[in-house]
Amino acid sequence: MAKTDYYEVLDVAPDASAPEIKTAYRKKAVQFHPDRNPDNPAAEDKFKEAAEAYEVLSDPEKRQLYDRFGHDGPQQAGFSGFGDVDDIFSHFGSLFSDFGDLFGRRRRSSRRGADIVVELELEFLEAVRGVSKNVTVQRYVPCDTCSGTGAKPGTAPTTCMTCQGQGAVMHRQGIFAARMTCPTCHGAGNIIREKCPTCEGSARQETEEKLNVTVPAGVDDGQSLRIGGKGQAGPAGSVPGDLYVALHVTPDDRFAREGADIYCEVELHLTQAALGAAIKIPIIGGETDLDVQAGTQPGQIEVLKGEGIPRLNGYGSGDQIIRFVVEIPTKLGKRQRELLEELAELEGINANAKTSWFGSGKSKSSKSKSTKPKSAKSKKKSKSKKAKKKQA
Repeated sequence: MAKTDYYEVLDVAPDASAPEIKTAYRKKAVQFHPDRNPDNPAAEDKFKEAAEAYEVLSDPEKRQLYDRFGHDGPQQAGFSGFGDVDDIFSHFGSLFSDFGDLFGRRRRSSRRGADIVVELELEFLEAVRGVSKNVTVQRYVPCDTCSGTGAKPGTAPTTCMTCQGQGAVMHRQGIFAARMTCPTCHGAGNIIREKCPTCEGSARQETEEKLNVTVPAGVDDGQSLRIGGKGQAGPAGSVPGDLYVALHVTPDDRFAREGADIYCEVELHLTQAALGAAIKIPIIGGETDLDVQAGTQPGQIEVLKGEGIPRLNGYGSGDQIIRFVVEIPTKLGKRQRELLEELAELEGINANAKTSWFGSGKSKSSKSKSTKPKSAKSKKKSKSKKAKKKQA
């Protein structure tokens, strides 16, 4: 069945502000609340639908994803709906506490079960592309024998006479009054006269469960996913906690990551950098062709737009930044040396000359010797000096 537009569910405009969305949800929650509509599945469905709409539209990231991709968008942020009504009360506990006595009976659900954290290892490409993985969870679930009531089959818990099923009592001292947990039922709102033989009245049993986790594309190391209602079952009459999946991403030998951008180094031979070349380089999707321009320098950067990691907010992908590393040969064959010396001669470079630290290209000894040819006049002076020496 196709889902109704979230803005229509809450009767708000697509540009509604956060306070307007909260007010609209409050009205819907009051209208379709299970306590006001007992044994009314249609009202319960409306209540769940409104909660789902509010969860998405009240969160800026989920709202952006919804506006861009529709009902599939929020799944990229790890939200796929609520399991049941109790899951909603567990998630919005602080919000419902502001709604007044209408929700007094449901406040007992604040005694929720504990959360569970499991760890999930992902390969680099799995985190980039998204993946479905199974995780094994050891957790408490409602007891099969008593269906989570804690009472012996054939019996049922009775309403606590101290708090009249509210789970709390008012304690007054002078002009002051305080709401306190009922000392008789300890907040449960009921009393179990005959306990279930399987769970001994705890209403839960331990089990091992395999769960399928959908990891959205673009997650990073250290992030976590929340799965509502898949934590520990709480005491009788309470809602379960949540499951948090902590993600650990294995680094990739080819890529380094920074946000949605990826970085890699590409080695070029000296001749490829000088002459240019058509080469293949690694990208997330495999390989791609790249034309290296003639005269590429060591450390030069090239950016491939949109070849990075998908952004979790749904707005495109990052870039791939390539840094060129030029490989200088450490050993040369005879012919290779001859060719390089020939190149040096063509460039006017004395490859064997000693060079000062400041790179003048000439040795100190070469500077001290003049290479200017002698003039004819100087030659005559030299001959006359030799003749005088002979006469003497």
